[in-house]
Formats: sequence, structure tokens, C-alpha cells
Amino acid sequence: MRVAIGRSDLGFMLVALSGRGLAALMLDDDAGALQQGAEQLFPAARLVHDDMDMNRCMDAARACVDAPWQPFGLPLDLRGTAFQQQVWQALQAIPYGTTLSYAGLAARIGRPGAARAVAGACAANRLAVVIPCHRIIGRDGNLSGYRWGTHRKQRLLEMERAARLEQAGAA
Repeated sequence: MRVAIGRSDLGFMLVALSGRGLAALMLDDDAGALQQGAEQLFPAARLVHDDMDMNRCMDAARACVDAPWQPFGLPLDLRGTAFQQQVWQALQAIPYGTTLSYAGLAARIGRPGAARAVAGACAANRLAVVIPCHRIIGRDGNLSGYRWGTHRKQRLLEMERAARLEQAGAA
């Protein structure tokens, strides 16, 4: 596992790349906290600089953060339980610029009583923005929690809504 840290419009960004694809995209205001988090998740990972594959991955991650409605375009290395992967796949089907509640997503995957488990799967997501947990809000319409900070969640949703309005205006 190789990791790299860079900047994005949402703060520092860490990407972790395995032989299978992107295993993590994490956001924080503190680069050191990101590195510590990566060391806990991937103890054998090594921090790399000026590596062609990592630079390409970092560029793709930065583009995804800047335009979360665009497809990521590189392979993903999703690491989670079958239920988590089911939730993450359903998250990717939520149109950008729209939101859904935890209960709504649970119903969508055929598990209407599993809103708390859906919340747990969102919290376990290591691929910020790529797996768009930011599109999940509380039943009452509040932003609720977000592993990468609710201020980032709000910004992502605002960016997506603006892009959706722009696209509708152009049509």
C-alpha cells in the first residue's frame, strides 16, 4: 500500500493506493492526522513522493473533490463487509445534487429497518467523495454527522446543487 498527501479545495487529502486501486481518500485540516490515520488503517503502507501512479491517483482524487458529480475514473479497492459494500454501491446511485436519509437508503437496499447499520456503513467509508456518503442526511433534513466534517459535507452538497442548477439551466 502506498500513500500520498496533498492539498485540495477541502483541505489536506490523503490517497492510499493498493495494487487493486484506490483504497482510501481521506480529508482533514491536518496532514499529520491524515498520516496517523493511514498508519492505523494500513500499518505496512509507505508514504511516497513523485511517483507517477500516485500523482495520477492524486490528480483524479483532486478532480473528484473539485467536481464530486464527475465519475472517479480509476479502479477502487473497496474493503468492507458485504452489507457495507451494498450500502456503498447504493450511495453511488444517488444522483448528485440530491440527498437521501439513512432510513431512505436502508429502504432502497431492501432493509427498511437498518437505518443505523446504514449509518455505520457510511461511517466506515474510507473513500471520501468517491463513495458519496455526503449525500446522506438525517430524517429531519439536518446534515447529521460526516466522517470528514460537516463543513465539508455542506460544501460538497452546495457544489453539487450549483452544478445541477447550472446543468438544468443549460438544457
